[in-house]
Amino acid sequence: MQYKFIWLISLPLAMAACSEKLGDLEEPVLEVSVEKTSFKVDEPVVFTFSGTQTGISFYSGEVFNDYAFKDGRKVDLAGQGATLDFFSQLAGNGTQTGQLSVWLSNNYNGAGDLAAVKAAAWTDVTGSFKLATAATNTASGKLDVSAWVSKDKPLYIGFKYITKPQATNGLARVWWIQSLAVRSKAEQLGTKELLLTDQENAGFRTINQYPADAPSLTTITATRISLVGNKYKNPQDSIYNPAYSIYDPKNPIYDPKSPTYQPTARVPVYVPYDPNSPYNDPATETWVISKPVYEDKIDLGPDRAVSIKGINTDVLDNYTHTYKTPGTYKVYFVASNHNIDGVKTVVRQLELTITP
Repeated sequence: MQYKFIWLISLPLAMAACSEKLGDLEEPVLEVSVEKTSFKVDEPVVFTFSGTQTGISFYSGEVFNDYAFKDGRKVDLAGQGATLDFFSQLAGNGTQTGQLSVWLSNNYNGAGDLAAVKAAAWTDVTGSFKLATAATNTASGKLDVSAWVSKDKPLYIGFKYITKPQATNGLARVWWIQSLAVRSKAEQLGTKELLLTDQENAGFRTINQYPADAPSLTTITATRISLVGNKYKNPQDSIYNPAYSIYDPKNPIYDPKSPTYQPTARVPVYVPYDPNSPYNDPATETWVISKPVYEDKIDLGPDRAVSIKGINTDVLDNYTHTYKTPGTYKVYFVASNHNIDGVKTVVRQLELTITP
């Protein structure tokens, strides 16, 4: 009991001391030196440190590791020109041919219906690309679209997909469009190509000829457009048989006590086959169209520092970096001390010349 009493007295004192220490945040101290300021490509540059701090971050001055762009890097691509390319691939068991074509427009209004598509002026550029002929993922090659895109003129990219009546022309083929990119012809930054848009950010949308009665089964994800024909209504399909098991409310898939129970299954309403419907097996025109692409400034986000010392590193005496490209580099080291109350930093800068 006596020891417990002493411990209970000591605990508040220790917490008070700790709290006082956490509130007393000192300025970090960092001095950086190098033996010389001119080095050759691939020659190790050794930075020597003195002082006390809990963390050190490093900006080499190279592209994407440049302190000058720590708050963001924007690049103006207007007037540089651009190219378009993608990959295509065939899938499924369909046999129809001549279904896919590629189109460009500058005056589509983006309304998202077939009437708006028809009202726009489109140019067929299919012949400029190599399209897949089998299940092999096929590179299209690059088309120069510089004349189609500018800061003030939008470029719309459209994939037109025709489905012929499938009872007489065979099933529609499935086309996959992947890895699409509109690439600026501007010089790369480091090894990074500058993109006006890519597959994930192109904002493709599907426009159906008969959205209510015979919609395409096309789907769009961040990595792929899957162009699929509309589901054609075959009178021999089991869904047109009123005795089909899915219409039976006693089917075990609807019974929570059954091992075959499907929680999302619902008894559908039987709809008989209508032989006179024009939507049983129509010829359809489906478009997948991008949002407008402009040749303008792009935001590459902030350049990130390299953390070379963290809180678990007691002392860091030096750090070595090697440059691969000649030039003049402004090197920055950011030293920090931090606790739960905040952070304090100091910045040290050197200028190096790298020769061939």
